[in-house]
Amino acid sequence: MSESESETSERIVRTFEVAGMDFVNAGHASSQIKHMLQQIGVDSGIVRRVAIASYEAEMNCVIHAGGGRITLDAGADSVEIVAEDNGPGIPDIEQAMVPGFSTASDEIREMGFGAGMGLPNMKSCSDVLEIKSEPGVGTKVRMVFYKR
Repeated sequence: MSESESETSERIVRTFEVAGMDFVNAGHASSQIKHMLQQIGVDSGIVRRVAIASYEAEMNCVIHAGGGRITLDAGADSVEIVAEDNGPGIPDIEQAMVPGFSTASDEIREMGFGAGMGLPNMKSCSDVLEIKSEPGVGTKVRMVFYKR
């Protein structure tokens, strides 16, 4: 997993590469995001919501997409998380948003993942959720969390 970063006094941008099926490092990006937001003094309630949503996005990259990238963009008024991958895409986003719906394999479920709560949790934690996906091309999930 590698990181790239750009920081200014007003904004922090960092991108984390996420490897597919790498359960040893799964959760590293979301943990780093949580730590960075805590360090710059973001409200603990927002940090919690961002941590949950970014973990769900990261795990989707690990489990379903063969890897991807998670980008944090923390500005003065909001925190934005973008998860992008070149995986198989989501054929039916509406169905994927139904709590409990999952395409995870039995092997993944036996490891305790794939309960079908990833996208619903992302939606409930974020103020804005946008999902763009094309089967065979990949998925981009954008989440915005407003600082209030």
